Amino acid sequence: MKILLGMVAFILMGCSATVPGLRLGEAQAGAPGRWSATPEARSGIDTRWVSRIGGRRATSLVDEALSANPDMRVAAERVNRAVAASRTAGAALKPSIEAGLSGDRSRQVFVGFPFGGGGVPSSLSDNYGASLTASWEPDIWGFARAGQAALIADAQAEGQAYRAARASLAAQVVRAWLALAEANEQIALAEKSTFLFKQTMEIVRDRFTSALAEEGGSASQYRLAESQFETSKATLAQRQGEREQAIRQLELLLGRYPAGAIASSETLPTIPAMPPAGLPSELLLRRPDILAAERRFASSGSRLEQGRLAFYPSLKITATGGTRTDSLRKLIDSDFGIWSLAGAISQPIWKGGALRSEYDRLKADDRSALASLQSAVLKAFGEVEQALVADRFLAQRGTAITAAAKSATESADSAKLDYAGGTGDALTLITAQSNRITLASQLVTLRRLRLDNRVSLHLALGGDYRVGK
Repeated sequence: MKILLGMVAFILMGCSATVPGLRLGEAQAGAPGRWSATPEARSGIDTRWVSRIGGRRATSLVDEALSANPDMRVAAERVNRAVAASRTAGAALKPSIEAGLSGDRSRQVFVGFPFGGGGVPSSLSDNYGASLTASWEPDIWGFARAGQAALIADAQAEGQAYRAARASLAAQVVRAWLALAEANEQIALAEKSTFLFKQTMEIVRDRFTSALAEEGGSASQYRLAESQFETSKATLAQRQGEREQAIRQLELLLGRYPAGAIASSETLPTIPAMPPAGLPSELLLRRPDILAAERRFASSGSRLEQGRLAFYPSLKITATGGTRTDSLRKLIDSDFGIWSLAGAISQPIWKGGALRSEYDRLKADDRSALASLQSAVLKAFGEVEQALVADRFLAQRGTAITAAAKSATESADSAKLDYAGGTGDALTLITAQSNRITLASQLVTLRRLRLDNRVSLHLALGGDYRVGK
């Protein structure tokens, strides 16, 4: 028994696995020194971007979504599953200890024995046993440690994927909220245009019924004004439908039933300042999708190492101790103790090429994981560059449309005065009013597009979202 306890104490000192090192070196080679779309390279990352874009209302909606959205629970459970798998793999590095009790009664018949009379002789026997068995396969070459290291890297990859899912959900909620805010502004604009076109139609109709053709009262102009009024009502219905859809989309993201029960009258916020872009090399250590791809690459490297170590011999040690007696009362009596200590070593010699083909498969998986990492890095660089350049041209477009909207407003006001004074015609008035409404609507949409692009830029730069105000 002392030998068994000493053996158990020895094998309990088994080694533990280490976390795979960072494997970004091969993906960092193509990183530029700065962004081509902007000369600025301020460092840092904005974790308060939701509040800066949408204020308290957007922040509260994102917090609700992160706690109630079913997809986030799925992502969280994937992390838990991966962590549990790595812990299970760690059990292979430690000894296995089992305790057992056994008991049996048997009857043996001695047929043919030369004993006379009394029938066939037989005997009854009892057998009881208690045992404690410890077994351990020393990880001499690091085969089991490499396997656990791969699973640890997988768990880290799932953790980064969870981070990415959180940021993505936050972005979806903010975009849905911005779409709702835009719909509110577009509805207000459509209601205003409907009222305006109704007034114009009534003025033209009055002139038409008074037969003042020379003053702009022709039937064609009246029908044009009537058509514009009906079109504005259709536009209003379209905007209201878009608002209802935006509400239900937001409710789905919040984990609510899409009943259209969210009451919202918010309008689009002002466009905040540009976030710090930092350096392209910093992006590799910030973006959760890049870090997840790197951890998968690290995992494939550990599995490749495990495949190489599969060619090495393995050692297994087993120690057993206990008692065996014919009396239950003597089961704990050390005088009836038994023990054994065994060791075995095995070396793969030939398995029909299975080990070699498996190693080749693991090498292909490693090359594929590297390509996936390089693809993730290239995609990340592209998203940042696209968001930076899009912001610049959206700003230029906004400047041009703002100037055009100002001219359209002045034109509509002048056309209204001319028509009221009898020097203008209805066609010019209707055209000027339509142009004014169209450009005002474009300005609202453009503001939402610029805010959407800011959300995309925060995501592209690896901006995580910090829960709370």
